[in-house]
Amino acid sequence: MIQIIPAILSNDIKEVGEKLAQAEGVGGKIQIDVIDGVFANNKTVDPSALEFIETDLKLDFHLMTKEPIDWVERAVRGMADRIIGQVEMMTDQVGFVGKVSEVGLSVGLAIDLPTSISKLDPTILTNLDIVLIMSVPAGFGGREFDRRALAKIRELDEIRIRDDTPFKICVDGGINTNNISDVVKAGADELVIGEGLFAGNIKENIDSLMKAAYKK
Repeated sequence: MIQIIPAILSNDIKEVGEKLAQAEGVGGKIQIDVIDGVFANNKTVDPSALEFIETDLKLDFHLMTKEPIDWVERAVRGMADRIIGQVEMMTDQVGFVGKVSEVGLSVGLAIDLPTSISKLDPTILTNLDIVLIMSVPAGFGGREFDRRALAKIRELDEIRIRDDTPFKICVDGGINTNNISDVVKAGADELVIGEGLFAGNIKENIDSLMKAAYKK
């Protein structure tokens, strides 16, 4: 069964707090998108700002930054449960995964829409909790799902089956009731959805997506 994870992309800590409150009691996990203005021409709240927000939700921090390893401690201060780093501006994937593991948190790597699966360091796939595939260009919300992501999901699924690697596959961007079934069939385990979930009742929106995901 797939897991649908709400995502917050905002430069306003007040809005982050409001959306966290809105998502309380729905699924138990939320993703905070972190963009530094260098990786993409956009900027969000600093992860450490969440240190002062109370929530029962488990927090994933998706680091769309230059050298995500330099953001790990800030994400830890922000009460992270899992930290996922984009590989495109990451010098040392092994170092990043090692640093997150050292602080006792789950770790993942993410690849942007134009980035091939081959850019992932195969020597550390066994150490990952998750591989996140962007199905829109990383850094902005509200984009349309790009079907090129489906081939990447299948490729990654084949790798983990072949190598008996237990990492989960997460897909982020543009997922809706029209395409969710294709994403699930390709092999995704987790789906990250932003504004589309927060428009209206989150639980009802997730129920509609789950129904569409497993339609005959």
